[in-house]
Amino acid sequence: MRAEQHDGSPDPYLTGLLLTGRRVVVVGAGTVAQRRLPRLVGAGAVVEVIAPQATPSVEAMADAGELTWSRRPYQTGDLADAWFAVACTSEPSVNAEVAAEAAVSRVFCVRADQAAGGSAVTPAVGEHAGLRIGVLAGGRPRRSAAVRDAVLAGLSSGAIDDQDETAEQHAAGVALIGGGPGDPDLITVRGRRLLARADVVVTDRLAPRELLEELAPDVEVIDASKIPYGRAANQEVINATLIERARQGRFVVRLKGGDPFVFGRGFEEVLACAEAGVPVTVVPGVTSAFAVPAVADVPVTHRGVAHEVVVVSGHVAPSDDRSLTDWQALARLRGTIVLLMGVERIEQFASVLTEHGRRADTPVAVLQDGTLRSQRVLRSTLDTVAEDIASAGVRPPAVIVIGDVAALGPAPHPTSSEVDEESEA
Repeated sequence: MRAEQHDGSPDPYLTGLLLTGRRVVVVGAGTVAQRRLPRLVGAGAVVEVIAPQATPSVEAMADAGELTWSRRPYQTGDLADAWFAVACTSEPSVNAEVAAEAAVSRVFCVRADQAAGGSAVTPAVGEHAGLRIGVLAGGRPRRSAAVRDAVLAGLSSGAIDDQDETAEQHAAGVALIGGGPGDPDLITVRGRRLLARADVVVTDRLAPRELLEELAPDVEVIDASKIPYGRAANQEVINATLIERARQGRFVVRLKGGDPFVFGRGFEEVLACAEAGVPVTVVPGVTSAFAVPAVADVPVTHRGVAHEVVVVSGHVAPSDDRSLTDWQALARLRGTIVLLMGVERIEQFASVLTEHGRRADTPVAVLQDGTLRSQRVLRSTLDTVAEDIASAGVRPPAVIVIGDVAALGPAPHPTSSEVDEESEA
Protein backbone atom coordinates (compact mmCIF):
# COMPACT_ATOMS: atom_id res chain seq x y z
CA MET A 1 0.00 0.00 0.00
CA ARG A 2 1.35 3.43 -0.92
CA ALA A 3 1.59 5.91 1.96
CA GLU A 4 -0.44 9.05 1.39
CA GLN A 5 -0.93 12.35 3.14
CA HIS A 6 -4.31 13.61 4.33
CA ASP A 7 -4.97 15.25 0.96
CA GLY A 8 -4.32 12.04 -0.98
CA SER A 9 -0.91 13.04 -2.35
CA PRO A 10 2.09 10.71 -1.91
CA ASP A 11 3.97 10.99 1.37
CA PRO A 12 7.46 12.28 0.41
CA TYR A 13 10.69 10.82 1.71
CA LEU A 14 12.83 13.64 3.08
CA THR A 15 16.45 13.66 1.98
CA GLY A 16 19.22 16.06 1.06
CA LEU A 17 20.64 16.14 -2.45
CA LEU A 18 24.37 16.74 -2.91
CA LEU A 19 24.44 18.60 -6.22
CA THR A 20 27.96 20.01 -6.29
CA GLY A 21 29.36 19.66 -9.80
CA ARG A 22 26.22 17.88 -11.03
CA ARG A 23 24.00 19.02 -13.88
CA VAL A 24 20.64 20.51 -12.93
CA VAL A 25 18.14 21.62 -15.57
CA VAL A 26 15.58 24.34 -14.83
CA VAL A 27 12.93 24.74 -17.52
CA GLY A 28 11.44 28.21 -17.24
CA ALA A 29 13.01 31.48 -16.19
CA GLY A 30 10.17 33.42 -14.59
CA THR A 31 9.61 34.40 -10.98
CA VAL A 32 9.39 30.79 -9.76
CA ALA A 33 12.78 30.00 -11.25
CA GLN A 34 14.10 33.26 -9.83
CA ARG A 35 13.22 32.00 -6.33
CA ARG A 36 14.65 28.50 -6.80
CA LEU A 37 17.89 29.28 -8.62
CA PRO A 38 19.95 30.95 -5.85
CA ARG A 39 19.90 27.84 -3.65
CA LEU A 40 20.72 25.55 -6.57
CA VAL A 41 23.67 27.75 -7.50
CA GLY A 42 24.65 27.99 -3.84
CA ALA A 43 24.67 24.20 -3.64
CA GLY A 44 27.36 24.14 -6.32
CA ALA A 45 25.16 22.64 -9.04
CA VAL A 46 26.00 23.11 -12.71
CA VAL A 47 22.75 24.81 -13.64
CA GLU A 48 21.29 25.19 -17.13
CA VAL A 49 18.17 27.29 -17.54
CA ILE A 50 16.08 26.64 -20.65
CA ALA A 51 13.58 29.35 -21.58
CA PRO A 52 12.98 31.83 -24.43
CA GLN A 53 12.76 34.77 -21.99
CA ALA A 54 13.95 35.40 -18.46
CA THR A 55 13.37 37.85 -15.62
CA PRO A 56 16.08 40.49 -15.22
CA SER A 57 17.37 38.71 -12.11
CA VAL A 58 17.76 35.38 -13.90
CA GLU A 59 19.40 37.11 -16.84
CA ALA A 60 21.82 38.83 -14.46
CA MET A 61 22.79 35.46 -12.97
CA ALA A 62 23.51 34.19 -16.48
CA ASP A 63 25.53 37.30 -17.33
CA ALA A 64 27.56 36.80 -14.15
CA GLY A 65 28.40 33.24 -15.17
CA GLU A 66 26.52 31.65 -12.26
CA LEU A 67 24.47 29.53 -14.66
CA THR A 68 23.98 28.81 -18.34
CA TRP A 69 20.90 30.18 -20.08
CA SER A 70 19.73 28.46 -23.27
CA ARG A 71 17.40 31.00 -24.85
CA ARG A 72 14.96 28.65 -26.51
CA PRO A 73 11.92 26.49 -25.69
CA TYR A 74 12.31 23.13 -24.00
CA GLN A 75 13.06 20.15 -26.27
CA THR A 76 12.90 16.42 -25.59
CA GLY A 77 16.39 15.27 -24.66
CA ASP A 78 17.24 18.37 -22.63
CA LEU A 79 17.45 16.29 -19.45
CA ALA A 80 20.25 14.09 -20.76
CA ASP A 81 22.92 13.61 -18.06
CA ALA A 82 20.91 15.66 -15.56
CA TRP A 83 20.72 14.66 -11.90
CA PHE A 84 17.79 16.92 -11.01
CA ALA A 85 15.21 18.98 -12.89
CA VAL A 86 12.75 21.75 -12.12
CA ALA A 87 9.77 22.37 -14.41
CA CYS A 88 8.50 25.88 -13.71
CA THR A 89 7.17 27.36 -16.96
CA SER A 90 3.80 29.10 -17.19
CA GLU A 91 2.57 26.33 -19.54
CA PRO A 92 1.25 23.20 -17.77
CA SER A 93 1.69 21.16 -20.93
CA VAL A 94 5.41 21.98 -21.09
CA ASN A 95 5.84 21.17 -17.40
CA ALA A 96 4.11 17.84 -18.01
CA GLU A 97 6.52 17.05 -20.88
CA VAL A 98 9.50 17.80 -18.67
CA ALA A 99 8.12 15.61 -15.87
CA ALA A 100 7.44 12.78 -18.34
CA GLU A 101 10.98 12.87 -19.72
CA ALA A 102 12.35 12.98 -16.18
CA ALA A 103 10.39 9.88 -15.25
CA VAL A 104 11.71 7.96 -18.27
CA SER A 105 15.27 9.17 -17.60
CA ARG A 106 15.00 8.47 -13.86
CA VAL A 107 15.79 12.07 -13.03
CA PHE A 108 14.05 13.47 -9.97
CA CYS A 109 11.88 16.39 -11.04
CA VAL A 110 10.00 19.13 -9.21
CA ARG A 111 6.93 20.32 -11.06
CA ALA A 112 6.14 23.77 -9.72
CA ASP A 113 2.56 24.04 -10.96
CA GLN A 114 1.42 20.59 -9.84
CA ALA A 115 3.45 18.96 -7.10
CA ALA A 116 1.90 15.52 -7.56
CA GLY A 117 2.89 15.57 -11.23
CA GLY A 118 6.59 15.44 -10.44
CA SER A 119 8.79 12.99 -8.56
CA ALA A 120 10.08 15.45 -5.94
CA VAL A 121 8.74 18.37 -3.93
CA THR A 122 10.51 21.45 -2.61
CA PRO A 123 10.17 22.21 1.10
CA ALA A 124 10.06 25.63 2.72
CA VAL A 125 13.76 26.11 3.46
CA GLY A 126 15.67 28.31 5.87
CA GLU A 127 19.16 28.45 7.37
CA HIS A 128 20.50 29.16 10.82
CA ALA A 129 24.11 28.84 12.00
CA GLY A 130 24.93 25.93 9.75
CA LEU A 131 21.50 24.32 10.09
CA ARG A 132 19.27 23.96 7.05
CA ILE A 133 15.60 23.69 7.96
CA GLY A 134 13.14 22.13 5.51
CA VAL A 135 9.39 21.86 6.14
CA LEU A 136 6.74 20.07 4.08
CA ALA A 137 3.04 20.46 4.87
CA GLY A 138 1.28 18.25 2.36
CA GLY A 139 0.82 20.78 -0.39
CA ARG A 140 0.06 23.71 1.93
CA PRO A 141 2.98 26.08 1.30
CA ARG A 142 1.75 28.85 3.60
CA ARG A 143 1.67 26.44 6.53
CA SER A 144 5.13 25.06 5.77
CA ALA A 145 6.53 28.60 5.45
CA ALA A 146 4.90 29.68 8.72
CA VAL A 147 6.34 26.70 10.61
CA ARG A 148 9.78 27.25 9.07
CA ASP A 149 9.70 30.92 10.11
CA ALA A 150 8.61 30.03 13.64
CA VAL A 151 11.45 27.54 14.02
CA LEU A 152 14.01 30.01 12.67
CA ALA A 153 12.71 32.73 14.99
CA GLY A 154 13.05 30.38 17.95
CA LEU A 155 16.58 29.46 16.99
CA SER A 156 17.57 33.08 16.45
CA SER A 157 16.14 34.26 19.78
CA GLY A 158 17.60 31.32 21.70
CA ALA A 159 14.14 30.00 22.64
CA ILE A 160 15.10 26.78 20.80
CA ASP A 161 18.47 25.30 21.75
CA ASP A 162 20.16 24.17 18.55
CA GLN A 163 22.72 22.05 20.45
CA ASP A 164 25.47 23.51 18.28
CA GLU A 165 28.72 21.73 19.06
CA THR A 166 30.62 24.71 17.65
CA ALA A 167 29.08 26.95 20.31
CA GLU A 168 32.15 26.15 22.40
CA GLN A 169 34.09 28.59 20.26
CA HIS A 170 31.93 31.35 21.77
CA ALA A 171 32.59 30.18 25.35
CA ALA A 172 35.22 32.88 25.75
CA GLY A 173 35.89 36.06 23.84
CA VAL A 174 34.02 39.18 22.77
CA ALA A 175 31.25 39.77 20.26
CA LEU A 176 30.92 43.40 19.19
CA ILE A 177 27.30 43.69 18.09
CA GLY A 178 25.53 46.59 16.43
CA GLY A 179 22.03 46.64 17.89
CA GLY A 180 20.49 48.86 15.23
CA PRO A 181 18.76 52.24 15.61
CA GLY A 182 16.71 51.38 18.70
CA ASP A 183 13.74 49.19 17.80
CA PRO A 184 14.65 45.70 19.10
CA ASP A 185 13.25 44.12 15.93
CA LEU A 186 15.98 45.84 13.89
CA ILE A 187 18.95 43.97 15.35
CA THR A 188 20.39 41.42 12.93
CA VAL A 189 19.55 37.73 13.22
CA ARG A 190 23.16 36.88 14.02
CA GLY A 191 23.37 39.65 16.60
CA ARG A 192 20.32 38.36 18.43
CA ARG A 193 21.59 34.79 18.33
CA LEU A 194 24.96 35.68 19.86
CA LEU A 195 23.31 37.92 22.45
CA ALA A 196 21.29 34.91 23.63
CA ARG A 197 24.61 33.09 24.36
CA ALA A 198 26.17 35.88 26.38
CA ASP A 199 27.58 35.44 29.87
CA VAL A 200 28.25 39.17 30.14
CA VAL A 201 26.62 42.07 28.27
CA VAL A 202 28.29 45.46 28.22
CA THR A 203 25.69 47.85 26.87
CA ASP A 204 25.00 51.56 26.48
CA ARG A 205 21.90 53.71 26.37
CA LEU A 206 21.56 53.67 22.57
CA ALA A 207 21.42 49.86 22.39
CA PRO A 208 17.93 48.28 22.21
CA ARG A 209 16.98 48.16 25.90
CA GLU A 210 14.10 45.68 25.50
CA LEU A 211 16.57 42.98 24.44
CA LEU A 212 18.03 42.93 27.94
CA GLU A 213 14.75 41.52 29.27
CA GLU A 214 15.30 38.38 27.19
CA LEU A 215 18.62 37.56 28.88
CA ALA A 216 18.89 34.72 31.37
CA PRO A 217 18.87 35.82 35.04
CA ASP A 218 22.51 34.85 35.55
CA VAL A 219 23.82 37.08 32.74
CA GLU A 220 25.89 39.99 34.07
CA VAL A 221 24.76 43.31 32.55
CA ILE A 222 27.21 46.21 32.72
CA ASP A 223 25.97 49.71 31.92
CA ALA A 224 28.56 51.56 29.85
CA SER A 225 26.26 54.43 28.91
CA LYS A 226 27.84 57.46 27.35
CA ILE A 227 25.30 60.21 27.84
CA PRO A 228 26.12 63.27 25.72
CA TYR A 229 27.17 66.26 27.85
CA GLY A 230 26.64 64.22 31.02
CA ARG A 231 28.36 61.40 32.90
CA ALA A 232 30.27 58.99 30.65
CA ALA A 233 32.02 55.68 31.04
CA ASN A 234 35.67 56.07 30.16
CA GLN A 235 36.57 54.19 26.96
CA GLU A 236 39.65 52.70 28.54
CA VAL A 237 37.49 51.33 31.36
CA ILE A 238 35.13 49.74 28.81
CA ASN A 239 38.05 48.17 26.98
CA ALA A 240 39.51 46.83 30.20
CA THR A 241 36.13 45.40 31.24
CA LEU A 242 35.73 43.50 27.98
CA ILE A 243 39.22 42.05 28.24
CA GLU A 244 38.94 41.18 31.93
CA ARG A 245 35.61 39.33 31.59
CA ALA A 246 36.80 37.45 28.48
CA ARG A 247 39.99 36.37 30.25
CA GLN A 248 37.78 34.91 32.96
CA GLY A 249 36.58 32.43 30.34
CA ARG A 250 33.27 34.17 29.71
CA PHE A 251 31.55 35.08 26.47
CA VAL A 252 31.15 38.86 26.45
CA VAL A 253 28.76 40.77 24.21
CA ARG A 254 29.44 44.45 23.67
CA LEU A 255 26.01 45.68 22.62
CA LYS A 256 26.05 49.08 20.91
CA GLY A 257 23.45 51.18 19.15
CA GLY A 258 23.42 51.47 15.36
CA ASP A 259 26.53 50.07 13.68
CA PRO A 260 29.60 49.81 15.93
CA PHE A 261 31.92 51.24 13.27
CA VAL A 262 29.82 54.33 12.41
CA PHE A 263 30.95 56.90 15.00
CA GLY A 264 30.58 54.18 17.62
CA ARG A 265 34.24 53.77 18.67
CA GLY A 266 33.80 50.08 18.01
CA PHE A 267 37.12 49.67 16.27
CA GLU A 268 38.91 51.06 19.32
CA GLU A 269 37.45 48.16 21.27
CA VAL A 270 38.48 45.68 18.57
CA LEU A 271 42.05 46.98 18.64
CA ALA A 272 42.21 46.81 22.43
CA CYS A 273 40.99 43.21 22.46
CA ALA A 274 43.33 42.21 19.65
CA GLU A 275 46.31 43.71 21.47
CA ALA A 276 45.31 41.72 24.57
CA GLY A 277 44.96 38.50 22.57
CA VAL A 278 41.18 38.31 23.08
CA PRO A 279 39.25 36.97 20.06
CA VAL A 280 36.57 39.31 18.72
CA THR A 281 33.57 38.64 16.51
CA VAL A 282 32.14 41.73 14.80
CA VAL A 283 28.44 41.78 13.92
CA PRO A 284 27.50 44.87 11.86
CA GLY A 285 24.32 46.71 12.72
CA VAL A 286 21.73 48.80 10.91
CA THR A 287 23.08 52.33 11.16
CA SER A 288 20.78 55.02 12.51
CA ALA A 289 22.18 57.43 9.92
CA PHE A 290 20.06 55.75 7.24
CA ALA A 291 17.48 53.72 9.17
CA VAL A 292 16.06 56.55 11.27
CA PRO A 293 15.38 58.83 8.27
CA ALA A 294 13.86 55.89 6.36
CA VAL A 295 11.39 55.12 9.15
CA ALA A 296 10.43 58.81 9.22
CA ASP A 297 9.77 58.90 5.45
CA VAL A 298 12.96 60.84 4.72
CA PRO A 299 14.98 59.20 1.93
CA VAL A 300 18.63 60.20 2.20
CA THR A 301 18.89 59.91 -1.60
CA HIS A 302 16.23 60.30 -4.27
CA ARG A 303 16.42 60.26 -8.03
CA GLY A 304 16.73 63.77 -9.40
CA VAL A 305 17.14 65.25 -5.92
CA ALA A 306 20.33 63.94 -4.33
CA HIS A 307 23.20 61.97 -5.87
CA GLU A 308 25.38 61.93 -2.78
CA VAL A 309 24.97 61.50 0.95
CA VAL A 310 27.59 62.37 3.55
CA VAL A 311 27.42 61.20 7.16
CA VAL A 312 29.09 63.66 9.53
CA SER A 313 29.80 63.58 13.25
CA GLY A 314 28.75 66.64 15.24
CA HIS A 315 30.78 65.59 18.26
CA VAL A 316 32.95 68.71 18.01
CA ALA A 317 32.21 72.20 16.69
CA PRO A 318 33.33 73.26 13.18
CA SER A 319 35.87 75.66 14.69
CA ASP A 320 37.30 73.09 17.08
CA ASP A 321 40.92 72.15 16.38
CA ARG A 322 39.94 68.46 16.75
CA SER A 323 37.47 68.67 13.86
CA LEU A 324 38.49 66.56 10.85
CA THR A 325 35.64 67.78 8.63
CA ASP A 326 36.11 70.27 5.80
CA TRP A 327 32.92 72.21 6.42
CA GLN A 328 33.56 74.64 3.58
CA ALA A 329 33.77 71.77 1.07
CA LEU A 330 30.71 70.17 2.66
CA ALA A 331 28.73 73.37 2.22
CA ARG A 332 29.44 73.38 -1.51
CA LEU A 333 27.94 69.92 -2.03
CA ARG A 334 24.40 69.76 -3.36
CA GLY A 335 23.39 66.42 -1.87
CA THR A 336 22.36 65.20 1.56
CA ILE A 337 24.17 65.71 4.85
CA VAL A 338 23.26 63.36 7.69
CA LEU A 339 24.46 64.91 10.93
CA LEU A 340 24.83 62.70 13.99
CA MET A 341 25.39 64.03 17.51
CA GLY A 342 24.66 67.52 16.24
CA VAL A 343 21.77 68.80 18.37
CA GLU A 344 23.74 70.84 20.90
CA ARG A 345 25.83 72.62 18.24
CA ILE A 346 23.28 72.85 15.45
CA GLU A 347 23.45 76.66 15.35
CA GLN A 348 27.18 76.51 14.61
CA PHE A 349 26.75 73.81 11.96
CA ALA A 350 23.93 75.66 10.24
CA SER A 351 25.90 78.90 10.32
CA VAL A 352 29.05 77.48 8.73
CA LEU A 353 27.02 75.73 6.02
CA THR A 354 25.08 78.85 5.01
CA GLU A 355 28.20 80.99 5.23
CA HIS A 356 29.99 78.82 2.67
CA GLY A 357 27.28 78.19 0.12
CA ARG A 358 24.27 76.25 1.36
CA ARG A 359 20.94 78.00 0.76
CA ALA A 360 19.41 79.40 3.92
CA ASP A 361 16.08 77.78 3.02
CA THR A 362 17.60 74.31 2.60
CA PRO A 363 15.12 71.83 4.11
CA VAL A 364 16.09 70.11 7.37
CA ALA A 365 14.50 67.15 9.15
CA VAL A 366 15.33 66.52 12.80
CA LEU A 367 14.47 62.99 13.93
CA GLN A 368 14.53 62.36 17.67
CA ASP A 369 14.34 58.83 19.16
CA GLY A 370 14.09 57.31 15.71
CA THR A 371 12.29 53.91 15.38
CA LEU A 372 11.05 54.11 18.99
CA ARG A 373 7.54 54.82 20.27
CA SER A 374 8.77 58.24 21.40
CA GLN A 375 9.96 59.20 17.89
CA ARG A 376 9.47 62.84 16.98
CA VAL A 377 9.91 64.50 13.59
CA LEU A 378 10.70 68.21 13.26
CA ARG A 379 10.65 69.84 9.80
CA SER A 380 12.56 73.07 9.42
CA THR A 381 15.07 74.95 7.25
CA LEU A 382 18.74 75.65 7.72
CA ASP A 383 18.22 79.30 8.76
CA THR A 384 15.66 78.49 11.48
CA VAL A 385 16.53 74.98 12.60
CA ALA A 386 18.48 76.03 15.71
CA GLU A 387 15.56 78.14 16.94
CA ASP A 388 13.04 75.43 16.07
CA ILE A 389 15.03 72.74 17.91
CA ALA A 390 15.20 74.93 21.01
CA SER A 391 11.46 75.72 20.83
CA ALA A 392 10.49 72.08 20.39
CA GLY A 393 12.80 70.93 23.19
CA VAL A 394 14.55 68.36 21.00
CA ARG A 395 17.21 66.42 22.84
CA PRO A 396 19.71 63.72 21.82
CA PRO A 397 19.68 61.18 20.38
CA ALA A 398 18.55 62.80 17.17
CA VAL A 399 19.52 62.42 13.52
CA ILE A 400 19.55 65.63 11.49
CA VAL A 401 19.06 65.40 7.72
CA ILE A 402 20.05 68.47 5.70
CA GLY A 403 19.15 68.72 2.03
CA ASP A 404 16.26 68.82 -0.39
CA VAL A 405 15.31 65.23 0.47
CA ALA A 406 14.13 66.52 3.84
CA ALA A 407 11.21 68.22 2.09
CA LEU A 408 10.01 65.02 0.45
CA GLY A 409 7.26 62.87 1.92
CA PRO A 410 4.12 60.92 1.00
CA ALA A 411 1.87 63.24 3.04
CA PRO A 412 1.93 66.72 4.60
CA HIS A 413 4.09 66.92 7.69
CA PRO A 414 3.44 68.88 10.89
CA THR A 415 5.26 72.11 11.59
CA SER A 416 7.66 72.46 14.47
CA SER A 417 4.98 73.97 16.68
CA GLU A 418 2.60 71.13 15.84
CA VAL A 419 5.28 68.61 16.74
CA ASP A 420 5.75 70.33 20.09
CA GLU A 421 2.03 70.30 20.82
CA GLU A 422 1.76 66.63 19.89
CA SER A 423 4.65 65.75 22.16
CA GLU A 424 2.86 67.32 25.11
CA ALA A 425 -0.45 65.55 24.43
